[in-house]
Amino acid sequence: MKDFYKNKKILITGAAGTVGKEIVKQLHSFKPAELRLMDNNETEMFFLMEAYGNGKDNVFCFLGDVRDSDKIEKLSKDIDIVIHCAALKHVYLSEYNPFDVVQTNIIGVENIIRAATACNVKRVLFTSSDKAVNPTNVMGTSKLMGERLITAANAVRQDSKTILSSTRFGNVLASRGSVVPLFMKQIKNGGPVTVTDKSMTRFVMTIDKAARLVLQSVPISKGGEVFVTKMPTIKIPDLAEVMIKMLAPKYGFQPSDIETVEIGGKPGEKMYEELMSDEEVHRAMELKDMFVVTPAFKSIYQSIKYEYPDTVSTKLQKSYVSEHEDPMSKDNLEKYLVENRVLEDEIDMQ
Repeated sequence: MKDFYKNKKILITGAAGTVGKEIVKQLHSFKPAELRLMDNNETEMFFLMEAYGNGKDNVFCFLGDVRDSDKIEKLSKDIDIVIHCAALKHVYLSEYNPFDVVQTNIIGVENIIRAATACNVKRVLFTSSDKAVNPTNVMGTSKLMGERLITAANAVRQDSKTILSSTRFGNVLASRGSVVPLFMKQIKNGGPVTVTDKSMTRFVMTIDKAARLVLQSVPISKGGEVFVTKMPTIKIPDLAEVMIKMLAPKYGFQPSDIETVEIGGKPGEKMYEELMSDEEVHRAMELKDMFVVTPAFKSIYQSIKYEYPDTVSTKLQKSYVSEHEDPMSKDNLEKYLVENRVLEDEIDMQ
């Protein structure tokens, strides 16, 4: 993978986000020819510029928004790879601001596609979400439409050789807006820790693995497919219990002092997560670290052979849903949090 990215020119949108910053970190170690980083968050982009320098090691930081088609096209010139992370991601804010979500998560994807194909970018990867599967909210629906646009663009790219694909993953532990920082804050304050429903299950992954699997998807993409990362499953009440056990003593509490309260599911919230639907199973295959969902309308595409290294099976038996998977035990979950340093800013792991 390192050899693939070496000497490449790469544009990353949403570079100041949780996953975007980790992708930048990992890519920087591969010594690409140039990294162009774009985000509309001025403060976070300033910190990125402080970390990498503007022009140092050929890393350049730009303020910009994916709604601005002219800016996107200018930044796409002479670029080999675009990794598109920029999006509006918060479910509840999206419900109150649906038209903004359309402009960023749908029209923004269209702007990326138009710029990439016009500038003959070799590869584009769109980062999607588990919420795109059987969506129940505006944000998930917009992510599904983004996937469809990326897939369809491969069929209508005409003279362009751009290969466009998507990658789909679930909850990134300790990312901004995730449940881990919320539980940390509640434990620090002495509780209670609020769990929406004690039957709720979720796929989880660490920030570094999310970025690594995004980067692994780019070299093997053929065009139009959706890569689905394999992820462990947890029960949310188990996560709360393990975090209380690990963090309560740090803040002067006994684990028994911290109460857990069930507050009920939020509107539009699923009891489980879906990373692959029943319909997608019939056109999916399994690789070592991920699944690949191939396009539904293969007949209208150019002749693409969807063949990949490390293929485990070309036929799947079931959809990829968290309630169908065995969750980690509490002991294994605690080990997972420690080994992946998920709570390292809050607790001494030694």
